[in-house]
Amino acid sequence: MIKYQKDTDNIVTLIFDMEGRNVNVINHELGNAFIPVIKHLQLEKAKGKLKGIILTSAKKSFLSGGDLEYLYKGDNPEEIFRFTEQLKTYLRDLERPGVPVVAALNGSALGTGFEVALACHHRIAIDNPKIRLGNPEVSLGLMPGAGGIIRLMWLLGIEKAFSILTSGQRYAPQEALAVGIIDELASDQKEMLEKAKEWLLKNREGRRPWDQDQQYIPGGTAGSARMAEKIRQIAAELASRTYNNYPAPQSILNVLCEGSKVDFDTACRIESRHYTQLLRSKEAKNMIKTLWFDFNSIKGGENRPKGFGKFRPKKVGIIGAGLMGSGIALACLKIGLNVVLKDVSKAIAERGREIVHRKLKTMVDMGNIQADEMEETLQRITTTEVPEDFESCDLVIEAVFENEMVKQKVTREAEAYLDDYSIFASNTISIPITKLAKASLRPANYVGLHFFHPADQIPMVEIVRGDQTSEETIARAFDFVNLIKKVPIIVKDDWGFYAARVRNTYILEGITMLEEGYAPALIENIGVQSGMSKGALTYADDLGIPLIMRYENQAAEHYGSKYIQHPAVTVLDKMINELKRSGRNKRSGFYEYQHDNRYLWPDLSEHFPTVKDSYDRQEITERFFFVQVLEALWCLQEGIIHSVSEANLGSIYGWGFPAFKGGVIQFIQDYGLDKFKEKCKVLEKAHGPRFKLPGVLVKLKI
Repeated sequence: MIKYQKDTDNIVTLIFDMEGRNVNVINHELGNAFIPVIKHLQLEKAKGKLKGIILTSAKKSFLSGGDLEYLYKGDNPEEIFRFTEQLKTYLRDLERPGVPVVAALNGSALGTGFEVALACHHRIAIDNPKIRLGNPEVSLGLMPGAGGIIRLMWLLGIEKAFSILTSGQRYAPQEALAVGIIDELASDQKEMLEKAKEWLLKNREGRRPWDQDQQYIPGGTAGSARMAEKIRQIAAELASRTYNNYPAPQSILNVLCEGSKVDFDTACRIESRHYTQLLRSKEAKNMIKTLWFDFNSIKGGENRPKGFGKFRPKKVGIIGAGLMGSGIALACLKIGLNVVLKDVSKAIAERGREIVHRKLKTMVDMGNIQADEMEETLQRITTTEVPEDFESCDLVIEAVFENEMVKQKVTREAEAYLDDYSIFASNTISIPITKLAKASLRPANYVGLHFFHPADQIPMVEIVRGDQTSEETIARAFDFVNLIKKVPIIVKDDWGFYAARVRNTYILEGITMLEEGYAPALIENIGVQSGMSKGALTYADDLGIPLIMRYENQAAEHYGSKYIQHPAVTVLDKMINELKRSGRNKRSGFYEYQHDNRYLWPDLSEHFPTVKDSYDRQEITERFFFVQVLEALWCLQEGIIHSVSEANLGSIYGWGFPAFKGGVIQFIQDYGLDKFKEKCKVLEKAHGPRFKLPGVLVKLKI
C-alpha cells in the first residue's frame, strides 16, 4: 500500500502502490494506511532521525482523485463532513511532521491526488507532456474537499486560485509550472528524485506559510477593500457566464472569500461544510452520473460490436481542407497519426495545413505544447490534389460540402486506391449514409463519422451505421473515435441521426414561440439562461434556416401519413421563400449582421408581432427542455440510439444541453418521473402531440 524506504541521510521515501489497482486512488483504504506511517514519521522526527520526506508512486500515475462511486452515493451530511475532515487530518499530519516534504510527481495527479501534492512543501514533476496535474473537480460539478482550495489561496492568492480552480483545466507539467502550482521540472525519474533529495538537504524548515507568523495571503483577504471589490467583480462575471446554474464555482468563491478571513484550520472546516453541501446537490449528482459513469461506460465499449480485434490506424486521409477537414486533421495529428489532406488543388490543401498550423501555434503560445512538438506535428501532414496518395491510408474521411453527387464522386476516386481492409467514412450532416454508400466499391466498409464543428474541440462523434455497414466496420470506427480522444455515439442511419434530430426540436420550439407572439429577445434570453449553449434563433441562423427545414422535410418523408406538421414550418417557409433570409452564411436571418457583430433583425416584429404582454418563465423553460427530452426518448424507442448513456452524453456534447441537468434522460430523474409524466400531459393538451410521451419510458430504469 505505502512502501517505506529510508536512506543514510535520514530521508524517507514513501511510495504509493495500492494492490490490485492500475492507479492509486484516494479512499478509506489508503487513508487508513497513512495513520501508522505518519505516527512512525513523528517518532522518527522526535528521535532526530528524520530530515525529510519524498512522496512518489510505483504506478504510472502519482495519485488519482477520490472514489467517485462513494461520492456519488454519499448523501448523509454527517458522514460526508466526517470523511472530508478525516482526509484533511491526514494531510495536516503530513505537512506538520516538522520536516520538509517533497511531492515527486512521476505521473498524473488530479483532484484529491493533487491535493496530496499541495500538502507537500515542494512539488517536482517529470516534464512529460502526457502528464496532467491540477484540480478539475469543477468539470464534474464538484470542488476540492481536502484543503486544496485553502492551500492554493495561500500560495497564489484569491483571484488566481479562483481562476485555476474554476477552469477545470488539467495542466501539462510546463503549464503547471507557469501558473505556479508546481515548483520544478525534471527530465526523468532519476533526476526528479535527485532534485527532491537535493531540495530537502538544503531546506530544513518544515512549516508552511499558513503555520508561520507574519505571513499573508498574496493579494490580501476578502476583508480588504481592494480584494472585496475584486470579489464583487468575479461574482458578477460568474453570474453572467453561468446564470447561477452551476453551484460548484460559486461554492469555490464562497470558500475563498470566507476562508481568507480566518485561520487555516477554520478555513478548512468552512471548505468541508461547502463541500458537503455541494456533493449532496442535484447538479453534482447529475454531472457525476453522466460525465463520469456514462462517459466511462461509453468509452469502455458498452455498445461496441463484440468479437473484433482492436483497430489501430496509422495514417488517415481527409478529403476537404476547409474548417471541418482541417479540424479533423488536427484531432488525428494530436494523437500521433499521419494525415493526407486532399482538396481540388494542392494550393487549397495547403490552406488547410495553414489552418492547422495556426491552431498549433495558439497551443504553443498558451503553453499546451512546445515549439518542437508543433514542427514535428506539421511534418506528419501531406497535402495533395490526387487520390493516389491515399494508397497507404487505413481510413479516409470525406468532409466536402453537403452535396450528394460530390460526396459520391470523391468516394469513388479515393476507394480506387484503398485496400480491401480500409474504411471510407462520410462526415455528412443530413444525407443518408445508405444513399451515399451506393457509390462505394465496398459498402460494408462505408460508415458515417459525423464530427461537430470545431472538429478538433467538440468531444463527440456520431458513428452512423448504414444498411450495409458491417459490424466490424462499426467496431473499427468506434476504435478510431476512441483513439482520437472523442466520445463515440453509435446511431442509426435515419433522418437527422441523433444530435441534429433532437437539437432541431429545441430550435423549432423557439421559432414556434416567435409565431405565438413572444418577443424574440425573450426567447433567446430564456434559452441561454436555462443553460442551453445558444438561443434557439441563434442556433437556427448558425446552422442555416434551410437546413432546419430540410430536417423537418425528412421527418415528414419518414413518418408519411402519420406526420403532423410542426407549427414552426410556416415561419421557416416565410423566412426562406418570402423574406429571403436564410441565416448567418448569407448574413441575413433572424439576426442582422454587421462586421463581427450581430443583433436581432429589427423587422422581426413587423412580420411576427409580439402580442404576449406577459409570460411564465418556467413554462417557457420547460417547453424548451421537454421537447428535447421527449425526442430523445423517441430516438431510444426507434433504435436511433441504443443506451441512456449515449442519449445523455450526446445531448451535452452534441448540441449543448445543460450539463448540470445531466443530459436529456437524466433530466427526467432530476425533474422527478411522476411529475415529468404529469407535466407531459399538461403540455400535450396545451401545445399538441409533440409533447406526447413515448412508451419506451416504461422500460427505462429511471
